[in-house]
Amino acid sequence: MKKILVTGSGGFLGKNLCFALKEKGFSLVYFDKENSIQDLESSISKVDLIYHLAGVNRPEEEKEFLEGNYLLTKKIIDLLKSKGIKIPIVYSSSIQVEFDNPYGNSKRLAEEELIRYSEENKTLLFIYRLSNLFGKGAKPNYNSVVATFCYNLSRDLPISISDEKKEISLSYVDEVINEFINCIGKLNEKDNKDKIIFFDKMYKITLRDLVNKIRDFKEMRNEIHVPKFSDNLTKYLYSTYLSYLPQNTFSIPLVSHKDERGSFTEFIKTFDSGQISVSTSKPGITRGNHYHNTKTERFFVLKGKASIKFRNIFENKIIEYLVSEDDPKIVDIPPGYAHNITNISDKEMILLIWANEEFDSKNPDTYPHKV
Repeated sequence: MKKILVTGSGGFLGKNLCFALKEKGFSLVYFDKENSIQDLESSISKVDLIYHLAGVNRPEEEKEFLEGNYLLTKKIIDLLKSKGIKIPIVYSSSIQVEFDNPYGNSKRLAEEELIRYSEENKTLLFIYRLSNLFGKGAKPNYNSVVATFCYNLSRDLPISISDEKKEISLSYVDEVINEFINCIGKLNEKDNKDKIIFFDKMYKITLRDLVNKIRDFKEMRNEIHVPKFSDNLTKYLYSTYLSYLPQNTFSIPLVSHKDERGSFTEFIKTFDSGQISVSTSKPGITRGNHYHNTKTERFFVLKGKASIKFRNIFENKIIEYLVSEDDPKIVDIPPGYAHNITNISDKEMILLIWANEEFDSKNPDTYPHKV
């Protein structure tokens, strides 16, 4: 494939698609608001595939729905017909075509025009009816409720909800992009009878729950927590929320506990998978000499060299592991084993520690016991 034309290349969906296509090595022709029909006419005969994403969904006047959705689509088809070109098209439509409103009607007319062109010219056509898109790069306070909530809540700005119990359907932009790119692998097909595709990777959530999730994300960052990522919607919303943070708030200050031995800093806390911390030790320093009844830990030496010693609290036998940055390995700390770790190098040792539960000062499950 030589070139791909992307209309609406400067929009939310278009920007994400263009970057993904460039990463895969495709040559692109861009068409957006600043381009003229003459630009479109001069480039349309040089491409092998069209992603038609341009459209209008928040116009100042109602007539712009027809102009930006139906008439632009008809102009593209008229150009193809006048030049005798047969090019596969991927079109981003909307689930709003099922409703009698100016936006849905204009998208439906565009769909019908594309279907006629495809059937008359035996060209491939993929019409995707999409729900509310969200992800990185959407314009806040415009047409993405997720972008608006993420942007405003991260800046302590007000938001407005008319019906907090209203359930909405969301689609994640990167999942849509992957589906769009998969169309390229279908271009050798002679025809596709099912031209209209309902994008079924939709996530339903009430506006109240959406707001609460995003507010929780804000609080979690202050407490170095990360959410439970047991479902894709939470994972995608958290990633999206981070993309709307003010650029001077990417970092989170941490409390580092320092003494003559070195330092200890908690790095990440989770609600169901424990926490991660970083410890530094000066040469010759031994830490630990305690055991846990239930809590388990996992050690990884990032820098330096260490001796990790164990002794089952019911036995006298001592076990030793030598670990270093030159011979990376993970060492698990079982419950019921007194353990310590000694920096046996002549430089600072840096240790990464994972514990299977968040530290609870009222119930630390840590008991002094020399190895």
